[in-house]
Amino acid sequence: MPRPTDVPSYESLLARTDVPPGSSWGLFGADDEIGTLNFLAPEQRVRAAGLVRSGRTFSLDLPLDAFPQPLIPHRGALQHSVFGLNEFHRDDRIDNLFPQATSQIDGLRHFGHPDHGFYNHADPQRLIAGDPLLGVQRFAEHGIVGRGVLLDVERHLARRGEPIDHADPQPVPAQVLEETAVHQGVDLEPGDILLIRFGWLGHRFAQLRDASNAGDVDATSEAPVPLVSVGLEASHETAAWLWDHRVAVAAADNVALEAWPATASALRVRAELDGTLPASSHTGMLHRILIPMLGLVIGELWQLDELADTCAAEGRYDFMVVATPLKLPGGVGSPANAVAIL
Repeated sequence: MPRPTDVPSYESLLARTDVPPGSSWGLFGADDEIGTLNFLAPEQRVRAAGLVRSGRTFSLDLPLDAFPQPLIPHRGALQHSVFGLNEFHRDDRIDNLFPQATSQIDGLRHFGHPDHGFYNHADPQRLIAGDPLLGVQRFAEHGIVGRGVLLDVERHLARRGEPIDHADPQPVPAQVLEETAVHQGVDLEPGDILLIRFGWLGHRFAQLRDASNAGDVDATSEAPVPLVSVGLEASHETAAWLWDHRVAVAAADNVALEAWPATASALRVRAELDGTLPASSHTGMLHRILIPMLGLVIGELWQLDELADTCAAEGRYDFMVVATPLKLPGGVGSPANAVAIL
């Protein structure tokens, strides 16, 4: 297994001819199923444990029922039933649970590249329920425990007089991530669990409250509040920044990590350019590079506000993070089950 310092740069990946250009396929072995979690080795976990000072914990998860009306229409709202076999007993059941409906971790079978397929040549015919290939359980088996680094982009941009306009799907370039890290006085290290705060969740919940108070939306409404989100710029520059920093996990408090919808993106695949693949909501998405090409582990809708307030007050932005995705064989994604420990 190569050390992070021995892994080729993103520029070198783009020049590969043995596998699809721009991919990390084969770097961690022909049968690898965990992608960038390979950067998260025992020495990174030991380093993370040394960051714990007070033992305070911050849950990074939203409630499972945080969105009575699904953010993504095909991900329905869960139904929680509580029952008892007698008056002194309680049990419960959850129906209609979509593992990626709130705070989540995307598995590597979540996205394939339209021209090249799924991560590390995974056979798409095997990406079905019950077949463990490329399932999210691989993350659980490896473990997601390491040094977390928070980049509070919203606070940084507001400080310099450029507050985020959450009504616009503003793409945030990698340079802003770099500037935020410099301003906060924190360096990224190989194997880090990167947490990016855009302040989107706070905006979204305020938006939903306003719509509910106006009677425009409820749990059964068929007209969702328009889904627009600031996020990472969909570009090779963003992919290069994440890969070249050897980020193990990149998670944010927005709906897709990247800006959504990806209307400002110039990323296109060959299948779209030659007309064999119709344009869709996935057109231009950075997901098509990060997940299937690089094997990057992505987190979305992580709750970072309380953690960010504490980090700003204390002037420290690194800590221990533990996330425990479901051990669901063949799972496409999972609730994050993530906690930061200071």
